[in-house]
Amino acid sequence: MKATELTIAGAWVFEPQVFPDDRGRFAAPYQADAFREALGFDLHVAQVNQSLSARGVIRGLHFADVPPGQAKYVYCARGALLDVIVDVRVGSPTYGLVEAVELDAVSSRAVYLAEGLGHAFVALDDDTAMTYLCSTGYRPGAEHGVHPLDPALDLPWPGGLDPILSDKDAAAPTLAQARTDGLLPTWEACQAHYAELLP
Repeated sequence: MKATELTIAGAWVFEPQVFPDDRGRFAAPYQADAFREALGFDLHVAQVNQSLSARGVIRGLHFADVPPGQAKYVYCARGALLDVIVDVRVGSPTYGLVEAVELDAVSSRAVYLAEGLGHAFVALDDDTAMTYLCSTGYRPGAEHGVHPLDPALDLPWPGGLDPILSDKDAAAPTLAQARTDGLLPTWEACQAHYAELLP
């Protein structure tokens, strides 16, 4: 499995080997040994989520309070999607930077997002299934969002799609407002948390 860290520290792409044959194909999107070799610690999985989305559905931009935050290891089990990572850690050298990675069921490519990073995606096909391995369970009141169509962020959503948002995501603040309201995690708190993950 190939592991590549993106420009945003704490955001990684994992690319497993895919084995196709006349029955279909096989891949292992998550491999603990490869994860540990790349990041230096084990991924603690407290909850596994799956979402099914029609073409054009945007989910996010979501993040959680740090500590403890919620790291996510995500892959597309069916269909295709554009996964978007935003550095929302106040004080980070790459604060506000956006990365986008296409995930699909053919490549079985996966993305890891450290605690404190913002996450969103748009489904490129109908009936797209996204699986999330989460380091912590759902904690109401500790999870927040930024509007995925915030013009200042200008996230790289593909043209030709009619975006479909949940009521909650449609009511989310802009990144600037979330920062003013004190909702965003800090680089300092995230760095302290990351240090605790190392053996």
